[in-house]
Amino acid sequence: MAQNAHAARPGEQTPAVEDDHKGPKGVIKVPQRLLMGPGPANAYPRVLAAQSLPLLGHMHPPFFAIMDEIQEGLRYLFQTKSPYVLLVSGTGHAGMEAAIANLLEPGETIVVGNNGIWGTRVADMAGRFRGNVVELKRDAGQTFSLDEIKAAVQEHKPAVLFLCQGESSTGTHQNLAGVGDLCREHGVLLIVDTVCSLGAVPIFADAWKIDCIYSGSQKVLSAPPGAAPLMFGQRALDKLKGRKTKPATYNLDLNLIGDYWGWFGKRSYHHTGMVSMWYAMREALEIAREEGLEQLWARHNAMHKRLWDGLKSMGLEPFVEKQADRLISVNTIKVPEGVDWAAVVKNAMDTFNVEIAGGLGPTAGKCWRVGVMGANAHPAPVDLVISSFQDGLARQKRSL
Repeated sequence: MAQNAHAARPGEQTPAVEDDHKGPKGVIKVPQRLLMGPGPANAYPRVLAAQSLPLLGHMHPPFFAIMDEIQEGLRYLFQTKSPYVLLVSGTGHAGMEAAIANLLEPGETIVVGNNGIWGTRVADMAGRFRGNVVELKRDAGQTFSLDEIKAAVQEHKPAVLFLCQGESSTGTHQNLAGVGDLCREHGVLLIVDTVCSLGAVPIFADAWKIDCIYSGSQKVLSAPPGAAPLMFGQRALDKLKGRKTKPATYNLDLNLIGDYWGWFGKRSYHHTGMVSMWYAMREALEIAREEGLEQLWARHNAMHKRLWDGLKSMGLEPFVEKQADRLISVNTIKVPEGVDWAAVVKNAMDTFNVEIAGGLGPTAGKCWRVGVMGANAHPAPVDLVISSFQDGLARQKRSL
């Protein structure tokens, strides 16, 4: 007699299955919303459609071919000829941690440019990996001058310097001119966070002599969250290969992940690649290539200006004082005295089905944050945001 497939093994007990019907029921229902906060942005339909394609095995040659296409797309986006590009499985935080864990050894000094929440988190991560953390601090809404960076490098003689190109918590855009040359002169590795800036503003990894860049999939690239584009230059790879100690992470060890992506002339299993997510990223990168980087940057700049033309007509002011320091992809708007910022956010969602956000970290309660990224960096979404502010502010005036 065939054994019952559900029978317990010898010595095991099988209690009755409990079913209290509290779990999900039927087909998932998701509301359609315009995501104009600091991220995620709405995904391109073509990107979402790619995720419905049949699964491949993560070690299948056709999947490796897609990974190769992704790497070509990343080289274009980063403006690098480096062979050492890949997608880290995870959000921008995974890219951040991969950069720190692989390029900073215990006891080494890292200078962290900290003018917002992302500098704060890098300092935290670097400390967890037993680095000697020196924070170069500026107030929210300010950036670092080359002279300030130079002074910190000369004083502290770090192994690594971290800067965030686009600080989404404060809305600042860090000028990187001359920083790469400074780092080469002093034997320092330069790590740059581009999670909310990659694709919206220029970045030239090779020409600017950046050793490591990481980013995120869900911002300007308009793909779902779950992939962290990452680039190593040759100096970064040499540091990785010359470490005295193994990176204190298996999951984010770029010796192993890089091997899976073919960095070293072969491909070895490290983890199950995020098959459907990689399909999505292949399409997102191809959409960027089809538009062209210069056109992509120009479109984001034009929509940034369109947003501010509308906001300034209502008397609203930028949180970041200097025009040159303002990030165009995540715009921070000063909350006027006596205005309930949360009510404006709520009204935008309730009345217009539009997500905008309040401040984060050092800007909490002080500003709104509006993303102009990727699929949403077009006139209609920007105009709807402007309308939501007009309506939200008008409602508060009527209630006073």
